[in-house]
Amino acid sequence: MAEVILTGLRKAFGATQALADVSMTIPDGAFVVLLGPTGAGKTTTLRLIAGLDRPDAGDIRIAGRSVLSDTPAQRDVAMVFQQYSLYPHLSVRDNLAFPLRSPVLNWPEADIARKVAEVAEVLRIGHKLENKATQLSGGEMQRVSIGRALVRNPRIYLMDEPLSSLDAKLRADLRIELKRIHSDLGATFLYVTHDQIEAMTMATHVGVLDQGRLVQFGTPREIYENPVSTYVASRLGQPRINILPADAFGAAPAGAARIGLRPEHVMVGEGQPATVRRVEHLGDQTRLHLSMGPHDIVTLADPHTTLTPGQTLSIRPQNPLWFDASGNRI
Repeated sequence: MAEVILTGLRKAFGATQALADVSMTIPDGAFVVLLGPTGAGKTTTLRLIAGLDRPDAGDIRIAGRSVLSDTPAQRDVAMVFQQYSLYPHLSVRDNLAFPLRSPVLNWPEADIARKVAEVAEVLRIGHKLENKATQLSGGEMQRVSIGRALVRNPRIYLMDEPLSSLDAKLRADLRIELKRIHSDLGATFLYVTHDQIEAMTMATHVGVLDQGRLVQFGTPREIYENPVSTYVASRLGQPRINILPADAFGAAPAGAARIGLRPEHVMVGEGQPATVRRVEHLGDQTRLHLSMGPHDIVTLADPHTTLTPGQTLSIRPQNPLWFDASGNRI
């Protein structure tokens, strides 16, 4: 495995600036998630590291050495795509073995057999090794696709939204699997997603991209608790953060234009009157959708609350986040 350092990366496609001065260190053994909406520059970053595209400016260093002049094969990275990218006419065994039989690696067959069996066990698909790829479920195909990367022991694994096409249960299962694999292998992962749940549950570090710029980099907890802007604050957290005018609850600090309140920081019991619009019982928690004058607010309540729509209660802020008129944290 290896540390990956990006310095001043820029990439444009015609008039579209895909990346603008992105600098980031992916620590050796880290699970880094790049988070942002479509068009933020996530996949472009992966492609530049993999060598599939070349940056207009900046440098990419893997294990202390610039790889800009290296081919994708020489960079020793493995990429997992959103689509399964399997050979349908081959068995699971041969799909997993394919990278190791390439002219670049050309492993002995005995070593290939051992490695395929080891990875199949990690991914819990050992019983499917003789099946054709076309005989697998979507989740099994994605496991094989991930396995084709795992067999190689590359310096970094690059993953481009590999779970986005799966149903909710499979996504949840494979999130756990990927985190377990990362822990077991001690590998370096760079994982791209727009799904905040994936970022919060898997990442050791999160990089938030906005229109080609890296606007914040830190642990999931740091970014959740101390976002640098309303944009970053809205990227993590479910339900989303409440963003209201700064004076919604009264006096505000100088320069503040907006107040941000996580649902757990809207306290029920005293303060401003609010009306319950909807109650969502989710088993382990209850979400209250409130109206406070013209403002819609979501907060959390006891799972066994007896509140019903139309009731009035009082709310106040706790640990608010303050932002200026441009959305920057103050």
